[in-house]
Amino acid sequence: MERKIKMSPSILSANFNNLLADVKATEEAGAEYLHIDVMDGIFVPNISFGKIVPQTLRKHSNQVFDVHLMIVDPMRYIDDFAKAGADIITIHHEACHDRIKVLEYIRSLGIKPCISIKPDTNPAVLEQYLPYVDMVLIMSVQPGFGGQKFIPSAIESCKVARELIKKSGRDIDIEVDGGLYTYNVNLVTEAGANVIVAGSSIFGAEDIGGAVVEMTKRAEETFIW
Repeated sequence: MERKIKMSPSILSANFNNLLADVKATEEAGAEYLHIDVMDGIFVPNISFGKIVPQTLRKHSNQVFDVHLMIVDPMRYIDDFAKAGADIITIHHEACHDRIKVLEYIRSLGIKPCISIKPDTNPAVLEQYLPYVDMVLIMSVQPGFGGQKFIPSAIESCKVARELIKKSGRDIDIEVDGGLYTYNVNLVTEAGANVIVAGSSIFGAEDIGGAVVEMTKRAEETFIW
């Protein structure tokens, strides 16, 4: 199966005074996905935004809306984000008990389900979810804030996920989120990651579109499956 690099700029680091223009700049530069971090102030020590942001952006963007729910008991909000235009919904292994039930419900709505793990979670736990997901998300920072430093343990987590996915025979993407820049994205692409979340490195750049192009090129050059 052929795998391709997909850039997923994280709007958590965007300028909300200029959000639509920033998002359009990433789309025009070829970013296939848009990463939308939803935080509840409980699972992570921060609050971001609710469904109104993707709902508003959906009218202006053709990107794949990659919605990352960093919230406890995410089942409460699946319908809201589905109606707001989510194409992918990610829940956390650490944030709820009935994870497979939630993943199955996401798929029943015609949305791609994804499971995420924090940096200190053993990546072996991902194996139980592989029949139910289209993507796994490896956090390479502690979830909750943008601009953090990359945690190297994510490299081994990617490698474990890659081997588990190969064993499963399913077509499942590996996404990595946190502390990724052009100079270090190879660390995860060489380990099998093909969906790259980048916030500060893209939206903090003087040329947002140029940053997307540069990081995409570097990721494609170094991707190994």
